[in-house]
Order: sequence, then structure tokens, then C-alpha cells
Amino acid sequence: MSFLISDALAAAPQQGQADPLLSFLPLVVIFVVFYFLLIRPQTKKAKEHKQMVEALAKGDEVVTNGGLLGRISRVGDNFIELEVAEQVTVKVQRQAVSNVMPKGTIKGL
Repeated sequence: MSFLISDALAAAPQQGQADPLLSFLPLVVIFVVFYFLLIRPQTKKAKEHKQMVEALAKGDEVVTNGGLLGRISRVGDNFIELEVAEQVTVKVQRQAVSNVMPKGTIKGL
């Protein structure tokens, strides 16, 4: 059976076990990197979007996630009405608003 297991490896003395705390160090470092590169910016962006949605008011010019550009004509608890052209309004969810545009972006509406 010596052809399967080398005699030198079988007789090698056992080395001391690594510190258990040191073995978790790479996992902790990976978690910290993920926190600062992925989790923290995502929560910051979500918080800013929530504040923007709560601050929507009549007359604001906004862009929705679907790409509609319009002026808010009515604000409700969960929905807003966008005037996308004269006498054309669309009802969308407040959360669907992706960006508030500067005043005057829509000309001739």
C-alpha cells in the first residue's frame, strides 16, 4: 500500500491549527467591502428617492420610470395625475416617479 500513500507524507508531523478568529478574517473583510460598495449606497439612494416622492407637489415637472414627462396636476396618497399634453392626464403611482425636473423643462404645456 505504500504506492498509494507516500511514506514521507504519512510520517509528517501535524502542524498547529490556525487561529479560528484569523480564519474568519477574509469573510469579515468581504462583508465590509460589500457593505461600503453595495449596501450603503443602495440604502442611501432609496432614502433619497423616498424623500423626493414624499415632497411631490402640484405643478412639479417629473419623469416617470416609463419615460413619461409631465406636470403634476393632482396629488393623492398613492397616485398622482400627470398632465402630459393639454387636456391629457395620466394617473401613475407616486413611486413610479424617477426624477423631478427643473421648472420650465416642459414648454408649451
